[in-house]
Amino acid sequence: QITMSLSSSTQGPKKRTECLESLDLQTPSSFQDNPLQQLQLASQEVLEKAKKSGRSKCPRCSSSRMFYCYTCFVPVETVPTKEIPTVKLPLKIDIIKHPNETDGKSTAVHAKLLAPDDVTIYKYPCIPEYEEKRHEIALIFPGPNSVSVKDIAFHLQKYTKKGACNSDDDCSKEPVLKQAKIEPKEERNPNECISNSRNEDTRLRKIIFIDSTWNQTNKIITDERLQGLLQIELKTRKTCFWRHQKGKPDTYLSTIEAIYYFLVDYHQEILKENYKGQYDNLLFFFSFMYTLIKNAKCCAGKE
Repeated sequence: QITMSLSSSTQGPKKRTECLESLDLQTPSSFQDNPLQQLQLASQEVLEKAKKSGRSKCPRCSSSRMFYCYTCFVPVETVPTKEIPTVKLPLKIDIIKHPNETDGKSTAVHAKLLAPDDVTIYKYPCIPEYEEKRHEIALIFPGPNSVSVKDIAFHLQKYTKKGACNSDDDCSKEPVLKQAKIEPKEERNPNECISNSRNEDTRLRKIIFIDSTWNQTNKIITDERLQGLLQIELKTRKTCFWRHQKGKPDTYLSTIEAIYYFLVDYHQEILKENYKGQYDNLLFFFSFMYTLIKNAKCCAGKE
């Protein structure tokens, strides 16, 4: 799309050359309205070099790609894996991709590239059965029954197994006497034991995202395998995605934005920790491409 926006411009060759050169000079901070400029990102120099060298081969399927292969989920040959940041997530993420969603236009691959150990992408209808794990899974999807991130633990209690101590840790048993010292083993409060068990049961371990246009989500969200899952609605935020869905509000986020914002909220609301950019690198590719395309549009006079 960058190439199209530049080549379709009516500017002369000299002006177009200056425009292309300016892409190397401009940075996210050059845009006062760039909401991504405060991110704490790893160096994007490797992407700058790859941009200058152009498309490259995927090391697995040999297809010609830019930056990464969106079918094999690996960087191209000109983007060494060791120069791509890796993000460790506090829980697992499943992304269910609509079969009609164009691979090259989806940002879901960014999550798999940057958090490979914690992200799995499924192409609908080939998705897992979630029924047995409903007490530790939630689905990101707005709706009348959706809850906020801060209320996840409270609502997951509805799906928990009956709170009780493990058989190996029965609170009702008499204290066991140690052989070395004739004194009772420290007793545990039965209520505390049940509470700890409940906290463990209500811990969110996996979150599901649907990668699809909003017009295509109905087929997936009504699938019986997703029924009964706790649904989460994110706080309202504006998207920076350059492929904005026509006729939809600017609060409709791309998949990688939704993942990022959920994790930021989860870190603060559930883990109760200060957010210090731990997941910012999930937007490593997204922020670079955002800047690249925004610069190209500026040069083409389409801002």
